[in-house]
Amino acid sequence: MKQKVLILITGLLVGGLIIVSTNAQEEMTVVDNSIFENPERPSALFQHDTHNENAEIEECNECHHVYEDGVLQEDESSEDLTCSECHEFKSSTKQPALMKAYHQNCKGCHIQKKIGPIMCGECHRKEGTT
Repeated sequence: MKQKVLILITGLLVGGLIIVSTNAQEEMTVVDNSIFENPERPSALFQHDTHNENAEIEECNECHHVYEDGVLQEDESSEDLTCSECHEFKSSTKQPALMKAYHQNCKGCHIQKKIGPIMCGECHRKEGTT
């Protein structure tokens, strides 16, 4: 009898955890900052799908852009690449350095649209904080 009660309680706990996890806040995504040896701040956190929905972003290339010879390629997307595959740690004559590229793309859009976080601590939070 005790074993049946233990199995029932365990099943209820596992079921409860599954329900809570499926209804929990969308999984946080971090911007890859692994190229930085000693980052001053944690990676920028954001909820990709929620961000795109709230910002009414329909095309991936609005953020995941592609440039050729300094010209934006309207119908191409870099979504399958990491930012550091095109942007080096330090600036070059071709494109901005990685950190500047992140800030120009993300923070620049927030400033332009007059919505979204622009202060450092608003994007660079420890995972799990709101």
